[in-house]
Amino acid sequence: MIVPPVAGGIIGYFTNDIAIKMLFRPYQPLYVGKQRLPFTPGLIPRNQGNLAKRVANTIMGSLLTPQELQKIARRLLEPERVKRAISWLLKSSLQQVGQNKQEKSAQVLGNVLRDLFSESLPRLIKVLSRREDFLEAQINQIFDQVLIDFQFTDNQAKQLSDWLVDVVLPPNRLRLIIIDLLTDRNIQVIDETFREKSSGTYWVVANLFGLRNTLNRLRAFCLDEKETANMRIEELVLTLEIRTRLRDWLKSLSLQNLPVSTVRQLRKSVREAVQTYLQNKGATLLQSLGSSIDWEDVAVLIIKRLQSSESVDQSLEVISEELSLILERYLEEELEAIVTKVIPILSIDEVIINRVNATTPEQLETTVNSIVKNELQAIVNLGGILGFLVGSLQAVYFYLS
Repeated sequence: MIVPPVAGGIIGYFTNDIAIKMLFRPYQPLYVGKQRLPFTPGLIPRNQGNLAKRVANTIMGSLLTPQELQKIARRLLEPERVKRAISWLLKSSLQQVGQNKQEKSAQVLGNVLRDLFSESLPRLIKVLSRREDFLEAQINQIFDQVLIDFQFTDNQAKQLSDWLVDVVLPPNRLRLIIIDLLTDRNIQVIDETFREKSSGTYWVVANLFGLRNTLNRLRAFCLDEKETANMRIEELVLTLEIRTRLRDWLKSLSLQNLPVSTVRQLRKSVREAVQTYLQNKGATLLQSLGSSIDWEDVAVLIIKRLQSSESVDQSLEVISEELSLILERYLEEELEAIVTKVIPILSIDEVIINRVNATTPEQLETTVNSIVKNELQAIVNLGGILGFLVGSLQAVYFYLS
């Protein structure tokens, strides 16, 4: 009466346990001589290739369908998420340009700037300068906003007056100018003009004494007494306060003090002069300017400036947002076609098959046990319970019979 239930429970328990283990074990086929033993290797290792194909077909047929991939792509490519990704990518690229590839980036940007100023802009100037209104509005705007309101400050007027007196017209140069001016012919012309044009007391002086002797003596003095003449001229400059008078005159110098008609004519003359110069020599000027500048140094400065510029950061945000919206509109129309083309390219089923085939039986057993260990143990226990019940029914049968 006791043996059938106990034996049935033991047999049911260990039979299920052995059956579950035979799914994976033995891991390798066993041979007696050249004859392979039945049920070796285990069920799953023996059919691992077919299992990999069935797993791939199941996943691709029911889980990763084109419709599901489209839903996944839409979730991944939400505008806000794409915007953050593009912004991060642009900022990272800008940082990489500055950290690791600044020299190469500066060289590329320098070549672009050199080509722009040495080749492209000169050709553009040659084409545009043929127009009658070439830079007319721009030159007029510069004249109206800059030149017409320009006025020397006190410091600027002082520096300019000092430069005129000390560098442009020093005493020695003034002496030479006097000598060059007082030629015999000029002295004669001055003397005759003074005699003819003067009247009253000046006429008496001009005709009795004249200016010829005085001017001749002045020229002789400047020629013979160089040092003394220079000293006298310098004393005259100080006595007459030429520096102060020049400074005051420069401070009061402004186009606003001129008549409107004169200003208009001056603006027209300036515009025509600039246009003529650019039409004739603008291309050559830009080419010489482009060849005289170290564009790689300029490019390095531009890159450093871009890295620390708040405007660039704000621009990157705007660019990221615009690109994300463009991508969203494009995906609304083309996502289905893109996913259809991407699935064969990705070869997800091949990846799954290769991954399953590359997994060893030990890893498969460990993975399955980690997932359904409790369920497998329940099957083993259920086998023992069923065996016990069958044995119990047999014991009841024995008792009744």
